[in-house]
Amino acid sequence: MKRRDFLKSVSGLAAGALAPTAPAIWSPAKADARSETLLIVSEGGPNNLDIHGVGTNVPGYEVSWNCYDRLISHEMKSGPGGVPYYDRDKFKGELAEDINIGDMSVTFKLRKNAKFHDGTPVTAKDVKWSLDRAVSVGGFPTFQMSAGSLTKPEQFVVIDDYTVRVDFLKKDRLTIPDLAVIVPCIVNSELVKKNASEKDPWGLEFTKQQTAGSGAYKVTKWTAGTEVIMERNEDWVCGPLPKIKRVIWRMVPQAGNRRALLERGDADISYELPNKDFQEMKANGKLNVVSLPFSNGIQYIGMNVTKPPFDNPKVRQAMAYAMPYQKIMDAVLFGLANPMFGAAKDKPTEVAWPQPTKYYTDMEKAKALLAEAGYANGFETTISFDLNFAGVNEPLCVLVQESLAQLGIKTTINKVPGANWRTELTKKEMPLFTNVFSGWLDYPEYFFYWCYHGNNSIFNTMSYKSSEMDKLIDGARVAAANGDTAAYDADVKGFVDLAFADIPRIPLYQPFVNVAMQKNVTGYQYWFHRRLDYRAMTKG
Repeated sequence: MKRRDFLKSVSGLAAGALAPTAPAIWSPAKADARSETLLIVSEGGPNNLDIHGVGTNVPGYEVSWNCYDRLISHEMKSGPGGVPYYDRDKFKGELAEDINIGDMSVTFKLRKNAKFHDGTPVTAKDVKWSLDRAVSVGGFPTFQMSAGSLTKPEQFVVIDDYTVRVDFLKKDRLTIPDLAVIVPCIVNSELVKKNASEKDPWGLEFTKQQTAGSGAYKVTKWTAGTEVIMERNEDWVCGPLPKIKRVIWRMVPQAGNRRALLERGDADISYELPNKDFQEMKANGKLNVVSLPFSNGIQYIGMNVTKPPFDNPKVRQAMAYAMPYQKIMDAVLFGLANPMFGAAKDKPTEVAWPQPTKYYTDMEKAKALLAEAGYANGFETTISFDLNFAGVNEPLCVLVQESLAQLGIKTTINKVPGANWRTELTKKEMPLFTNVFSGWLDYPEYFFYWCYHGNNSIFNTMSYKSSEMDKLIDGARVAAANGDTAAYDADVKGFVDLAFADIPRIPLYQPFVNVAMQKNVTGYQYWFHRRLDYRAMTKG
């Protein structure tokens, strides 16, 4: 595959005038550069600038995506409503200018003019060191690499200064897509090694605080919980130089303040507001609002199956019948989501994910199942959520709390700061919680590998283990690699049916990505990680 032009076509949004700026946001010194500066406001920000770091949160993905390059990326296509959308099945070079896919390996020839932010050239040894790092640091990055059967440093082979080969341990259709996600980013190995130590051989403390990439942007200032400032890398060669020179990303905790900043024209873009606000802003037409379903994603209620009473399948089924599904859709989401409940009893299971369960709100069924399980009078528990996404999570948890109270289940709501959420998930101590998981690779077996497999990844938040489930997931991966459609279909239907019967997590809905932006901001693209890609964005 030869290198192609980066982001060949980007369908624009309607252009319009920008409202006057407010001095609190824009200093006079920067007023003349306003057209080249993107000001983002959000509820939470990154807790780590390195995707390989321990407990890096979702906002941290945005930094990594824009400040680091990968060997390959996705082509774009036109998605719902004409919004540019990543093409799941088509790839192009990023740091690689040429890609040669063989039967059991893939060889990448690197751009010889690519440089890290400190001016040093990007070489094959940096690529190998970075991929070695990803498969070796443990936790989320290493598990992510394993999703594409990338598990051993020996798989990454330096051929010469600008050629690197990735060997396949086995055939896996997820291998190439897995090289295009955020984790296999290329890090300035010499710079990081200089700042590593015996206790920290991969230099994770150093890269937590500053970027060490070759990407289109570099972080010039980060005040945790307050602000991130990124400047364009003028020497970036993996695509056309972005139009946006500077990104100012402010953390504004109050949703009302974020909306006001947008509506006054003081901020350019935001993606964390209550759904009611997005619907109202759509209706008044002063801003462009994009709403797209999360690819391969659901919001769910998770139950830790190692902790009583959630170790009892009947309790979990009772919980599934006790969820106030429609109230959540109406009062929290305002229609900006796809329901994942209430499928017809006779509806056959599909070879697809996500798909609705056959559960619906039925308090009598819930009561009967609780009584069968020995909890006729209910029990006490704690329901936890991520404060970074409080606009949805908090009212959702209040509605669940109210519904469970009808069964004698007393729940205390635990609000976890966004910077700590991933760490708390990893501990797997929370008995009951709500969370979103959206699989970066849009395949059912990828989602289930992360969330239901007994190897117990970070996102198997329920600590669920079933040898039957593992067999079905592993079988689907093998069948996909071998092109055995019949076996693949049977395995996918099998693991979906088992997930719904055992119900360690209760799908509520498929969320939408909602982004509000000024009418002169164009080039927004939907990506699997759901974060902003500044490289294609412009301001008129």
